[in-house]
Amino acid sequence: MNAHIGQPVPSPKPLLDKVRIPADVRALPESDMKQLANELRQEVIEAVSVTGGHLGAGLGVVELTLAIHRVFDTLRDRLIFDVGHQCYPHKILTGRRDRIRTLRQGGGLSGFTKRTESEYDPFGAAHSSTSISAGLGMAVARDLKGENNNVICVIGDGSMSAGMAYEAMNNAGARDERLIVILNDNEMSIAPPTGALSKYLTRATSSGTYLQLRDFAKQLAKRLPKKWERRAARVEEMSRTIMSGGIWFEELGFYYVGPIDGHDLDQLLPVLKNCRDTDQAPILVHVITKKGKGYGPAEASADKYHGVAKFDVVTGAQVKPKVSAPSYTKVFANALVAEAKKDERIVAITAAMPDGTGLDIFGRAYPNRTFDVGIAEQHAVTFAAGLATEGMKPFCAIYSTFLQRGYDQVVHDVAIQSLPVRFMIDRAGLVGADGPTHAGSFDLAYLGCLPGFVIMAAADEVELVHMVATAASINDSPSAVRYPRGEGLGLDMPTEGVPLEIGKGRIVREGSTIAILSLGTRLTEALKAADQLAAQGLSTTVADARFMKPLDHDLIRNLARTHEVLITIEEGSVGGFGSHVLEFLSAEGLLDNGLKVRTMTLPDTFIDHDKPDIMYAEARLDAAAIVAKVTSALGHAGTSGGALRA
Repeated sequence: MNAHIGQPVPSPKPLLDKVRIPADVRALPESDMKQLANELRQEVIEAVSVTGGHLGAGLGVVELTLAIHRVFDTLRDRLIFDVGHQCYPHKILTGRRDRIRTLRQGGGLSGFTKRTESEYDPFGAAHSSTSISAGLGMAVARDLKGENNNVICVIGDGSMSAGMAYEAMNNAGARDERLIVILNDNEMSIAPPTGALSKYLTRATSSGTYLQLRDFAKQLAKRLPKKWERRAARVEEMSRTIMSGGIWFEELGFYYVGPIDGHDLDQLLPVLKNCRDTDQAPILVHVITKKGKGYGPAEASADKYHGVAKFDVVTGAQVKPKVSAPSYTKVFANALVAEAKKDERIVAITAAMPDGTGLDIFGRAYPNRTFDVGIAEQHAVTFAAGLATEGMKPFCAIYSTFLQRGYDQVVHDVAIQSLPVRFMIDRAGLVGADGPTHAGSFDLAYLGCLPGFVIMAAADEVELVHMVATAASINDSPSAVRYPRGEGLGLDMPTEGVPLEIGKGRIVREGSTIAILSLGTRLTEALKAADQLAAQGLSTTVADARFMKPLDHDLIRNLARTHEVLITIEEGSVGGFGSHVLEFLSAEGLLDNGLKVRTMTLPDTFIDHDKPDIMYAEARLDAAAIVAKVTSALGHAGTSGGALRA
């Protein structure tokens, strides 16, 4: 009789505590990898429950990340994650587990890969579709230096929709560069393999024998007479199609392996070893994964918990922030729906961000007038331009940071042709936990230099409603409306938007000594500063510019001639609104009579992630900083009491 019958089965000893760096993973028996994967997945869940962040993507690549670090020497080899949403398991395995509960917190770990954070992060990522280009550059550099390390790029099927990924693959395939690209397909767009036979075929197609045979067939075909070469090529092509289904990638010059189950370590490990050890190149490994894998609430969620707030691990219930007002994104979406009711020519375009931009709301109201073009901002801009040429009224809703990706198209396809594309620029200014890669710092500078653009920035949610109506009314030039992430001020909303007079600002508070000219939502801080200045005996005018382009020349002249100090403030970089105001003041000779002008912009540095109010305080764009700027301009002496300029 078994002496252990009736006794509890002891739990296996934890393995993750033994892992500080990837070398520790390689030191463990391969039989321990499944247990280690389970512990790694649980650690990710528990960490993100505390910090919030991108959960689903990381859960989907636990086994894949573990397998890569097991098979490759990732200190010497180069591992590049596309976007970086899925990098949390990687961070835990690469010496950052003790800080993983600081993810996206002030002073904590970045939510993305970051070169300055770890030697295991060879390339910083946050925008999509960059990994293959970066990896190819590393591979070429390796060859030029006479080295022999591996370069592995992990890219998702969504990121593959961007043209940049194909440009890189085309270049890599033409060069026959030794590069491994792992396509992480978590949308099940290609049916996953099932059964022992498909597992065998997958392992077989990654083996050195199969790849060498394929290479031999290619080389033989090149040496045959033309008539035979075509036949040989067709036979070789048919065999590829039958064996793997990856003909499309093969046409780009890649050896295709897969698809394989990305959660089955018994498949992953031998396939990656085969890819590591072969001389054939480049290779694409097609891996099928499930976003949110292993955590029931994530698997059941429509977005697989792509981005989450803090949550309860047991129930999956997310901590809902206290919301006192609708978000700017929602205000925009509802305003656009209202405009679309009046004008059937209004259409909306998003680049794979329908929820983030609010166009899911518009899409429910007008599905046939809503277009999600995927992660393809360049295409989105020119697609909108094409719509505009035919009399439609396209609203192209793209985050400020992502619109940078389509800048040439904004210049060449929209601005030069004066096409009335309406850019709705969400996430303008600093964005909090996503940090500098997602900050909307530069749009005022990069759009303000383009002739013919109408550029608006909403000071509050009511202004945003009117600016959407204004954009809808502009039919002879491109326009842009910028607004921040987060909720508005809780103001009473108008029943419908009323178009603003183009290029005209407004006086919000009358004063006589100090003038604060604000563009965007810093207006609230400007009003707070005016109160503090009034307590010091300094009468302050506060104005909302509304438009960066065209500038309200009459307003600026009046402020310059009737105040001693003029402060401009904006949620953008140097080269934006303040620079345009200074250029106008200089051209008008309004700087010649002792006017003290100071511009307040984001500093000439990238600001790390934190809470937005802390970031703006660090950037010196809050009320206290405005008061300090005024005091400095006055020479710490207060108002002179002298005659003002006529």
